[in-house]
Amino acid sequence: MRKIGITTTVPVEVILASGAIPVDLNNLFVSDPDPALLIAAAEKAGFPLNTCAWIKGIYGVILKHGLEEVIGVTGGDCSNTLMLMEVLHNRGIKTIPFAYPGEPYQGQMKAEIELLAVKLGTTLDSAESVRHDLLPARALTSELDRLTWQDNRITGQENHYWLVSSSDFDQDINRFSRELSDVITKALKRDAYPADELRLGFVGVPPIYAAEFYPFIERCGGRVVFNEIQRQFSMPLKVKNLSEQYCKYTYPYDTAGRVSDIKCAIKERRLDGVIHYVQSFCHRGIGDIIIRSELAVPVLTIEGNADFKLSQHLKTRLEAFLDVLRFRRQS
Repeated sequence: MRKIGITTTVPVEVILASGAIPVDLNNLFVSDPDPALLIAAAEKAGFPLNTCAWIKGIYGVILKHGLEEVIGVTGGDCSNTLMLMEVLHNRGIKTIPFAYPGEPYQGQMKAEIELLAVKLGTTLDSAESVRHDLLPARALTSELDRLTWQDNRITGQENHYWLVSSSDFDQDINRFSRELSDVITKALKRDAYPADELRLGFVGVPPIYAAEFYPFIERCGGRVVFNEIQRQFSMPLKVKNLSEQYCKYTYPYDTAGRVSDIKCAIKERRLDGVIHYVQSFCHRGIGDIIIRSELAVPVLTIEGNADFKLSQHLKTRLEAFLDVLRFRRQS
């Protein structure tokens, strides 16, 4: 079947309505057996060393898998995507721009979704029909998230993996739903995690070293019970239509909207502290100023680029942060 790469979360309902399969290029990159080789391929092609590793990895993975079409988000995500699309176009790859409006207004959002539908040869009504078809899968991701923070039966890494995978449903909605349902069934039979463990929030874009990050936190006596952006990818809120759904999706809009969502999670999920991940060379790192000033719990800001494993320095910082939270809880 026709596959269309996406540089970040877009209205996948439109892609599916067109009869194509959405492919989240970020997930494909970071799950590659040798993601560093993909970055090297981009650098060999001329991408500067100080370009974000995700942009270079996306370029490398597109070439490796021979994708012929890519939807690039030109508003509400990474500014480097604009030049990436020019390079891809120059390489003969069809690039389709999609822009979130500057502010989450439903009228503007509806117009952008309709424009994308026209570009892909489908209609808004067909995409709305797909939205209804996806509700059971989205209900499963919400249940997994609830089992993470309320029932304490899901690990931070499981939460991260399944929520981040909902951006494209791992390229197969039926398999995704079946496997996630099985994970939930097995989780319900587990013993709950200890009540005295530290409860953490993870905010910012998904970390490039996720495979090591979550297990390390749990070995240190903590557990991530809130993954901010990953949860946003899953579209957890009940809505009436696609334009409302993608207006309530906080990631493309201002930091204030994200902070409001994070504050609700801190209260509801009883978070002891928050870890804020920023990607090197990314403009979103500046938003750390706002996040740190607005949150009432301790915040540790960590950074990553092309380091797919935790450095000893970062491990020490994480251990020290958890010690601070533990002392704060006991005092």
